[in-house]
Amino acid sequence: QVQLVESGGGLVQSGGSLRLSCAASGRTGTSYAMGWFRQAPGKEREFVAAISWSGGNTHHADSVKGRFTISRDNAKNTGYLQMNSLKPEDTAVYYCAAKATYYSGSYFLQAYQYDYWGQGTQVTVSS
Repeated sequence: QVQLVESGGGLVQSGGSLRLSCAASGRTGTSYAMGWFRQAPGKEREFVAAISWSGGNTHHADSVKGRFTISRDNAKNTGYLQMNSLKPEDTAVYYCAAKATYYSGSYFLQAYQYDYWGQGTQVTVSS
């Protein structure tokens, strides 16, 4: 089992920045890919970004490309989502997720592919 705890959310003005963190505990010796998803009120959960276990492969949704950057520090068992140039439409609860994998270069884009989820952190961007 892997437990995930997100932090770093909050209220920010349009154009501002936030960095979300996702701290993993438990069976962290297992290789796992990580992802970030978000869910706005009345909308379905959507993919934001994903990163491989090695950290060498990443993928960002078109809606955040060039503004958000996913990264990870395996020594700290922590993943990050740096969010710049925030827009009101980025307002949502952000969730990190982890998937055990044998392949250090793989990442995953679909929510159903992930094994573990955090509780979420609220990000609110005011106009």
